[in-house]
Amino acid sequence: MNENRVDHFKHKSKSWDMSSMRVKNAKSIADLIVKNINFNDSMEIMDLGAGTGLLSYFIAPHVSKIIAVDNSPSMLEEFKSKALEFDSQTEVIEADISEEEINRKFDGIISSMTIHHVEETKALFSKLYGMLNDNGFIAIADLDSEDGSFHSDNTGVHHHGFDRNALEKLAREVGFKDIKFDHASTIDKPHCTFTVFLMTAVK
Repeated sequence: MNENRVDHFKHKSKSWDMSSMRVKNAKSIADLIVKNINFNDSMEIMDLGAGTGLLSYFIAPHVSKIIAVDNSPSMLEEFKSKALEFDSQTEVIEADISEEEINRKFDGIISSMTIHHVEETKALFSKLYGMLNDNGFIAIADLDSEDGSFHSDNTGVHHHGFDRNALEKLAREVGFKDIKFDHASTIDKPHCTFTVFLMTAVK
């Protein structure tokens, strides 16, 4: 745990789940992950950038355990406050995966709207690859390339969405195979409509 870490989500964590748009987006992503991944009830899954657990909540019925990883202590407090509502075991790890090592192996890693906050995408993919068991999977949802207007405040945002071909190239370079992209959801904001992809790949 890093005492000097700035929690960019502290003022948002309590009300985060109140946004019907966020819940709808998480449900759409989760449904698509379940459609694409052969889960079983012995799997231990990491949720990267788990936040308050919106995505985990919908995945939990299909797995044995969700390990929530996030660098925001306030978000993780919200996650822990509703852990009993999950249809799986849960565990919380406060860490910034771009700076800290998590010496664990997982059957799969899920993530929603998180990797645009990580500066070095290839290094992240390499780290995720190393944390997977053989034949483990990633299922990562994030924004397609956008003009920078998705966030009202771009503090902590390193990428304005992603080009799918460029992302596939990076994933392939670190060893991932069976890389696939699907349209996961659409987020309508007053000034623009944004699309969200789901990228799945196997170790």
